[in-house]
Amino acid sequence: MKQPHLLINRYKWYEIIGIYAGILVFLTFVLAPFVEGFLVSLKPLSQLFSSPYRFIPENGSFEAYRTMWVSVPGFARYIFNSFFISTVVTSVVLVLVIPAAYAFARFEFKGAGVLLGAFLAVNMFSGAVLLIPLFRLMRSFGLLNTYFAIMVPGIAFLIPSAIWLLRTYMMRIPRELDEAAFVDGASHFYTLRRVILPIAMPGITVVAITTFIGSYAQQFIYALTFNSKTEFAPLPVGLFAYFGRQEVVWNELMAASFVGIAPAMIVIFFLQRYLVSGLTAGAVKQ
Repeated sequence: MKQPHLLINRYKWYEIIGIYAGILVFLTFVLAPFVEGFLVSLKPLSQLFSSPYRFIPENGSFEAYRTMWVSVPGFARYIFNSFFISTVVTSVVLVLVIPAAYAFARFEFKGAGVLLGAFLAVNMFSGAVLLIPLFRLMRSFGLLNTYFAIMVPGIAFLIPSAIWLLRTYMMRIPRELDEAAFVDGASHFYTLRRVILPIAMPGITVVAITTFIGSYAQQFIYALTFNSKTEFAPLPVGLFAYFGRQEVVWNELMAASFVGIAPAMIVIFFLQRYLVSGLTAGAVKQ
């Protein structure tokens, strides 16, 4: 087995420079909006529209991170609601998707291709197109102004992509493992729980991360339409409160955005660690 440093040394010096230059350009485009947003949160409101524009704030401070809590009272509740909704949505999606992905990956039944195509078609529809039908449905079930009014559409729209992701991963698991379990008298449910799930944990972690991010980011349109109570409103609605009638408090808005995504980033960070450990497990022969 070749050592990692030998694989790196096979590149010419100018190829290495080109690789790192490409990575630097990519990171610049990805991180520049976040860096600018953070610098805006440090600037006084009077400096945001000064001419010439200063990229680095003059006399910058974290004052906006203090005043944001005063401008929008109960902002912590918005963060809690988003975190709670995303956690419940992710849990429900995983419970429904894991057996469904296993069925699509292992069983050949009539109409499987049509169902998978229908799942893709669902993702082609924008949530705004279905707002009126969903509103009538939520009203008929008495779900308006509840957490369920935000959770149910999120679950429905996130399940199709989650099934596709996890099905693809489970198809890479050798069928011989299932057959060996069947020879020992195991049922399909026992095989899924004891054989497939431990191996599929990296794929399940990927689905959990993408579902959590999707749920955290897609709450605004549903919350604004199906909910009018602050106690159930998620983070995007709280951020919208910084848009005043006369002006937008940009520094407080940017500060609130960074504070709001902090819990999600912490969760994703720890899930990513488990993902990397799962992907590298067994990669090196003992």
